[in-house]
Amino acid sequence: MAFSDKNRAMFAGEIEDIKSKGLFKEKRFICSPQDAEITVEYPEGADQAKVLNFCANNYLGLSSHPDVVQAAHEGLDARGYGMSSVRFICGTQDIHRELQDKMSKFLGMEETLLFPSCMDANAGVFEAVLEADDVIIADRLIHASLVDGIRLCSAHYDTFKHMNMKHLEKKLQLHQDKRTRLIVCDGVFSMDGDLMPLDETVALAEKYDAMVLVDESHASGFIGKTGRGTHEHFGVMDKVDLITTTFGKGLGGASGGCVSGRAELIELCRQKARPYLFSNSLAPAIVAGSIKVLDLISGNPERRDKLEANTKYFREKMTEAGFIIGGQDTPIAPVMLYNAKLANDMARDMYAEGIYVIGFFFPVVPAGAARIRVQLSAAHEMEHIDKAVAAFIKVGEKYGVLGLDKKEIIEKYGM
Repeated sequence: MAFSDKNRAMFAGEIEDIKSKGLFKEKRFICSPQDAEITVEYPEGADQAKVLNFCANNYLGLSSHPDVVQAAHEGLDARGYGMSSVRFICGTQDIHRELQDKMSKFLGMEETLLFPSCMDANAGVFEAVLEADDVIIADRLIHASLVDGIRLCSAHYDTFKHMNMKHLEKKLQLHQDKRTRLIVCDGVFSMDGDLMPLDETVALAEKYDAMVLVDESHASGFIGKTGRGTHEHFGVMDKVDLITTTFGKGLGGASGGCVSGRAELIELCRQKARPYLFSNSLAPAIVAGSIKVLDLISGNPERRDKLEANTKYFREKMTEAGFIIGGQDTPIAPVMLYNAKLANDMARDMYAEGIYVIGFFFPVVPAGAARIRVQLSAAHEMEHIDKAVAAFIKVGEKYGVLGLDKKEIIEKYGM
């Protein structure tokens, strides 16, 4: 059926409705490498501006590291542009095996399997491992990619209140009749920056004969004493059964992901996971760059330590200024504003002050939980953070939100 004038008018009306509410997402283009300082064209057609980037997943500042870029060049020259195949046909090079082995060692897991992205890893792992008489019990704020992967699986699906161990225990008791119980959570929750209490989670899993899967995308490389992740932070590295994570954030920032865990579970993914069987292999240049990233950070906590110091400094300064900063002591530091238009407007004004941040609101976060999600990086220097805090104070004063609590902000701007 042709795209009729009626169809066009209907969808155009939806777009205009978004614009009228002040919630329209303008096109944005970065015109430089990813770093603490970037060049941006925003909105489309505007002059390019140099701004400080406080919304990237570039936690360790490695996205444009010269050694990583050089390794990618060398991988491109030595192994070609792409594999033109899926892994199980002719898409596996020895460097894919090398990266898998390095990730297993880094994460403290038995085996690892690469995927084109962590979204693909999450899309494939559940269907490969679980059956119809199993149950998944997931935290209610797990990442959308986990939710999508669970939907593809025939297992029963239940949830527990966010990081609520008493509620999790009740659900484990409820599902003792199932063949297998799999607890699913994020290690660091991407919107709120809080840490899943994996020590308590693992203890319940052991008590009720359950397995644990953790998405470590916002933890790998910088959470824990040596950056291994949330399972290292809570001292349960040998007790988590499956980890999914990405090379697209702290571990270089390009793309690619993996599932790491018990050997039998990883073998089932290799045999049955559809994104592994039907997606092109990770490009050699990205594999080579990711190997270099692991070489740079293994046994060298300097970047992790700098990120931790930057995080502490920003959180302290923003709290002193009168902002509500969500989450725990992670580099995801949401500035809570609760009103979607307020978050969007303040983010736009922050750009005018030379700070690149984005307003987050429904459906990305729950309704009434709008915020500007700030993300710290080891690439940031103290003067960058001071400039960001000063800009937040200036913009916060303009909108009259400094020193207000949640109730007062909602009374002033609504939800």
